[in-house]
Amino acid sequence: MTIVIGFEGSANKIGVGIIKDGEVLSNPRRTYITPPGQGFMPSDTARHHRAVILTILKEALDEAGLKPQDIDCVAYTKGPGMGAPLVTVALVARTVAQLWDKPLLGVNHCIGHIEMGRLITKAHNPTVLYVSGGNTQVIAYSERRYRIFGETIDIAVGNCLDRFARVIKISNDPSPGYNIEQMAKKGTQYVELPYTVKGMDVSFSGILSYIEETLFSMLVEITERAMAHCGSQEVLIVGGVGCNLRLQEMMGVMCEERGAKLFSTDERFCIDNGAMIAQAGWEMFRSGQVTELEDSWITQRFRTDEVEVTWRA
Repeated sequence: MTIVIGFEGSANKIGVGIIKDGEVLSNPRRTYITPPGQGFMPSDTARHHRAVILTILKEALDEAGLKPQDIDCVAYTKGPGMGAPLVTVALVARTVAQLWDKPLLGVNHCIGHIEMGRLITKAHNPTVLYVSGGNTQVIAYSERRYRIFGETIDIAVGNCLDRFARVIKISNDPSPGYNIEQMAKKGTQYVELPYTVKGMDVSFSGILSYIEETLFSMLVEITERAMAHCGSQEVLIVGGVGCNLRLQEMMGVMCEERGAKLFSTDERFCIDNGAMIAQAGWEMFRSGQVTELEDSWITQRFRTDEVEVTWRA
């Protein structure tokens, strides 16, 4: 039996989750929400995280019915993400690991999403579409790496949606992307927009109008191309934008046409959370990985394919 606690705070979500051998014991989370028309600044976001992280830590332990001595390993988000929030969470995780005398593990945020998706959906070896505020990648596993087959060459899809929401003053509560999705359901007219797929990569920076359908079509196209390259019959959508039901619907149509299967999760696990860091940390810890204190820094740029995946065959 191995129990891992995970700390996530790479953007405007702060969460602490606990995993025991594939079971989510707790996963409390808070979101820093700014007024309509405004984004979230790193310093303000870090201040929010500092104010609530110890409360969330207590909630996670209480909900799981555990004490510090029950924890086997402390995992935290090493990157990628916003510098100040990442530092805030890393400092708390390092302190907790030393106070509790537990090993520490720095986790790649993107791999946290993938491993949480694999755990919840039971997808075996899927082509992964990772879509969030800061990242847009099509990923497949091969030879101990999560290989990036395609990605955005400018801004991420979530960032594009967020910027669009700010331009037209859509509320940030509970999230800009969710509110755009609800408004799009009432739409009746498709507006032709720039459709920029360059090989396996996409470009979103020029699209700041009625955008949802075109963005998602581009993502479905490059995901299908990666599936064909890998001979894959599974798609797993992860990341905060992965909650979008229209994206899931469009990807589902493509999968059905190919005789493939679509896997996705709901907002509990696709939006940034502590349990996903705990799950990736659980996999890493069980395969013998630890992070020494002197190596427990953070990095805003930490690519998915930099990590050796020692826990998969």
